[in-house]
Amino acid sequence: MNNKANDTYSLSHTTWKCQYHIVFAPKYRRKAIYGNLRADIGAILRELCERKHVKIIEAHAMPDHIHMLVEIPPNQRVSDFMGYLKGKSTMIIFERYSNLKYKYGNRHFWCRGYYVSTVGGNKNGIAKYIREQEKEDIIYDQLSIKEWEDPFKK
Repeated sequence: MNNKANDTYSLSHTTWKCQYHIVFAPKYRRKAIYGNLRADIGAILRELCERKHVKIIEAHAMPDHIHMLVEIPPNQRVSDFMGYLKGKSTMIIFERYSNLKYKYGNRHFWCRGYYVSTVGGNKNGIAKYIREQEKEDIIYDQLSIKEWEDPFKK
């Protein structure tokens, strides 16, 4: 049973609310997630999450990483789910885009690690952060541009 008021799920003896903020990136943080590949990766990740009964609350694909806010059932470990998600999505991506096999070599599309954080009571704040992450990155990139200075010219 799903309780919409506080986002909890329950059975006869169990009540849970397991929400996680997950960030993972392509190998070497290559800017590989754009254009047609971006839409296709999103569809692949949605399909794989549905297979594992993981609900995507919010997700956004940046050019060099992916943010996801997900609800993972308590009978699944986050590490098992991430291994499944990254492993299967790599196989599907290389199957659909066979030219990437030669570009990335050894059939590794994603970095080895990932970031995960429990959401707690801050679901709306994290969802907003994920939605607005791209705008914040663009603003930060514009602020952090520094003119090159010749160290020998003084």
